[in-house]
Amino acid sequence: MSLAFVHLSDIHFGQEKGGDLYINNDVKERLIDDVRQLVAQLPSRKAAGLIVTGDIAYAGKEAEYKEAGLWLDRVAQAAGCKKTDIQLVPGNHDIDRDEITKATELMLQSITTEGQQALDGFLRSPVDTALLYRRFLAYQPFAQAYRCPLDDQGGQPEAHVAHLAEGRSLRFIRLNSALICSKRDTHGKLILGARQRVIAQRPGEEIVVLSHHPLGWFQDSEDATRYIRNRARVFISGHEHNPSVRVESVRQGQDVMMLAAGATVPPTQHDTFTYTYNVIEFGWEPETDSLEVKVRPRAWDDEQKRFVNDAVRLGGQQPRFVLGCPNFRGPNQSEQAETVTPELNDEQVEIVISAPEQAHAQDEKMTDEYSLLLLRFFRDISPDNRLKILVDLGAIPPGWTDALSQPNERRALDALVKKGRLQDIVQAVDQVEQQ
Repeated sequence: MSLAFVHLSDIHFGQEKGGDLYINNDVKERLIDDVRQLVAQLPSRKAAGLIVTGDIAYAGKEAEYKEAGLWLDRVAQAAGCKKTDIQLVPGNHDIDRDEITKATELMLQSITTEGQQALDGFLRSPVDTALLYRRFLAYQPFAQAYRCPLDDQGGQPEAHVAHLAEGRSLRFIRLNSALICSKRDTHGKLILGARQRVIAQRPGEEIVVLSHHPLGWFQDSEDATRYIRNRARVFISGHEHNPSVRVESVRQGQDVMMLAAGATVPPTQHDTFTYTYNVIEFGWEPETDSLEVKVRPRAWDDEQKRFVNDAVRLGGQQPRFVLGCPNFRGPNQSEQAETVTPELNDEQVEIVISAPEQAHAQDEKMTDEYSLLLLRFFRDISPDNRLKILVDLGAIPPGWTDALSQPNERRALDALVKKGRLQDIVQAVDQVEQQ
């Protein structure tokens, strides 16, 4: 069994000016056509989902995400997956610079200068935390819609798990590399923070890490790199618009793959930085109990005005990699590497994105309904209507008018779902959309 994902990065919705709007819109249409044709050639004839490594928007505005959502729906349809099967992380363009006040600037400067200690101090204050995350004002509901919320304590949010074979899974961990991004960012000055860079391990799971910024952009890159090399199997990033891939041998039987994406829609198009995207196929290699990764890089051919195989940027038209995986449970392995298994709280619920052999039909139906509800609730209706629904259904007290933080809004929604009121929420959303 293999799982393929359409990998997009740096789409920059909202950057277009004048005639560039028509050019980029045409490229996006051709990308949909290309995805449809490419996915039809896969063994499964469909993708397991989409991966977007940041910079979905250009200025972090609500209208940009609305446009992005409509387009991603169509890409998902062309890829043969559900429109809820999308994973994303924020980039520096997903922050709204208009929300950076003088107080926010001082906070970000303090974190940049003092590092982890200052970050921890601000995260202990609900007021400071709210100010820090306000830069993601439009991104946050968009991310919630796809089950990719930002953790409001600077940590890792809920992970997505994909099953490859018996006892062998991939856990996708998403990093908020834009945590302290400001109006201008300097290479080597950003911070992931300990809550993000500490990557836990679990038996039978290999880890794929998604980040907008490559590791070199962080002050804590040395420690983050050690975690990536020793705990992860694949690290996928964007931001620099320069596609590359390399496999590093960590030790005997253990490899790590570093994949840097190009820009799906770069700010300017030329021979060096052109329109690119990938299809990444993950599979289990039974002979060596390894992870097989096939990359199908695609790039814009300006002469033909369409996407073609990219034989230049990633070292071949369809490069294939076999990665040593110490965490996979092979049939002859009785011992496992020492692992750390953290407890999951209500906001870190494991979402299985492909496990047909293990899930009952009832559970799958419930998961699909819940995922679609999140998409509609957080992406397709306004904040005022979301608040009204939560008040009307008794999730928050009557007469409540204050804005809710995204995590609290999600908690209120999930509380209703746990009480068996999913269909009540669906009906309320239907009524809003029919108005």
